[in-house]
Amino acid sequence: MSDMEEKFPRALWIRLIIYLAVGHAFAAFIYLLFELGAKR
Repeated sequence: MSDMEEKFPRALWIRLIIYLAVGHAFAAFIYLLFELGAKR
């Protein structure tokens, strides 16, 4: 387990989580735009 922690530092995990959160929020925003556009 220590080998995995050495290969992936905490800063990289935090950055990965932030990228995932932003990516999902952006995808949800695009999806919402398409849903609103389809209803009109």
